[in-house]
Formats: sequence, structure tokens, C-alpha cells
Amino acid sequence: MNQDLMISGFSDEISSDFNTQLEVVSKLGMNYISLRGIDGKNIGDFSVDEVNEQVLPRLKKTGISVSSIGSPIGKVFVNDEEGFVKQKAMLDTLCQIANLLDCKYIRIFSFYIPKGEEADHYKEQVISKLKEYATIAEKYDVILVHENEKDIYGDIARRCHEILTDVASPYFKGIFDFANFVQCGEDTQACYDLLKDEIVYIHIKDAVTTDSENVVCGTGEGKIPELLAQFIRSGYKGFLTLEPHLVLFDSLKDLELEDATEVIKDNKGLDGEGGYKLQYEALLEIIGKIESEEN
Repeated sequence: MNQDLMISGFSDEISSDFNTQLEVVSKLGMNYISLRGIDGKNIGDFSVDEVNEQVLPRLKKTGISVSSIGSPIGKVFVNDEEGFVKQKAMLDTLCQIANLLDCKYIRIFSFYIPKGEEADHYKEQVISKLKEYATIAEKYDVILVHENEKDIYGDIARRCHEILTDVASPYFKGIFDFANFVQCGEDTQACYDLLKDEIVYIHIKDAVTTDSENVVCGTGEGKIPELLAQFIRSGYKGFLTLEPHLVLFDSLKDLELEDATEVIKDNKGLDGEGGYKLQYEALLEIIGKIESEEN
């Protein structure tokens, strides 16, 4: 496989138990994880000392590295000033954790918009807050990667492009999440065309517009095989991070404003390990096809 591409994944979708996560990832032959839920606790709730004592030794023992920290930063309402202050303190801690784990990326979001209100009205507020986040990241030489996500300001490509352009910081870049764009009614090819220069991180998650359901990568409307081929041709170097969302898992309750069972209706009888393995193998197959066509 292309040496410039590294496969990672949100291993808390396998199990809440961190030892189980590391065991399954190792068994699959993967060297990276995206750190989000550890023994049932969100990474945002850990102190630097706790990570040093409880997490780092286990990573070292299994030889697994961290591609990104799957933080909840930016998942507060845009007008929640108290929440924002708390999140800045959390981000400072997470940057120190990233440095400790030798991890370059922290995944963030661009704020929930009050229900029934027009997201565009909040543009200035969102950008000013994201600039404050970027300033914290710069202090630690960490790159914040913004995930396009439903219900937040940067849900559609146009608004993602606005914030990436206006924050204009080397410490604030974009994630490309195929499924989330599909669930917001976007055409992923158009999203790619608009955002490709700002994307430094890719989530491997696919969906269909009927019921907004998540499906195995390459079988939905995300155009993952076509767009990955374009990313690779244009010289993308970096992580492809599995976020299967094929089975219900504990951390999901922290991620969705609405009931998560709506998005994952049919888990095909899989458990966390089965869903993760299915997504990993589907991705390897897609990459294999792209590479054989290139040659």
C-alpha cells in the first residue's frame, strides 16, 4: 500500500474497554488509532497526568500511535459563553496531551447553531471563536482539524470553506467526512472541488440519504472510491481514519444531538469489532483497486 497513506480509526467503536480496542487494532495489523473514548470516559475529561499514567503505557506496550485526538471541542452552542471558556481550558489540556502522545492533530467542530436559526447569521462569532482556538493550538504546535458535521456551523462545504479561509491559520485545517456531507444533502464531489486544498485529514465513513443511514464505506453516496482516487492523485499524504458508525457504541451518545439509533438502524448483527473489521477490509479493497488502476 502507498507509503504516504496511513490507516487509523476511532477505536472506541470497537469497545469502551481500551485494552480491547488496542487488542483488536493490533490483530488487524493497524498501527494508529484516533483517541476518543477510553474505558468509557471521553478524552476531553482526562488530565495530562491521567493520560501519562493510564493511557500512554498501554499505547507503548502495544506499539500503537495516535493519529488524532477526537475531541468534543466546538460542540457547544455558539452563544454559550460559559461553555466556550470551559472549552478553551479543555483545549489547552488536550494540546498538552497531544504533545505527550506525539500526536499532531486534534479534531474539533464549529459550534451548534440554536434550533430554527440561520447559521450564516453567526459567521463572525464562529470565526472569532475558532481563531481563539487556533491561537491555543499554535502555542503547542498542534493542528486543529475541523470536522464537517450536521447541526454545527460548518456543516456544508460553503461554510467549511468560509471558516477555513477566514481563520487562515496553518494551525486550523479541514477534515473531509464523506458521510456527514451526504447527511447534509451535499454532493461530495463538489465538496472535494471546493475544499481539497485545505484538507489534511480524511474520515472513512459513508452514508445514504434515505434515512441518513451510515453504511459500509464504498456502498453509499459518499463517492469514497472516486474521491479517494482524486485525493491520492493530487498528492494527499496522511491518515484515512475509520469511523464506521455501523453499530451502536457507547461514545455515540456524546456525539449526536438527536437520538443516535436513528442513524444506525441495521447493525447487520455485528458487534463493534465486526463493524470495524468490515470497514477496514472494505477500505483496503478500495485502496487496492485505486492502486491497480494507477499502475
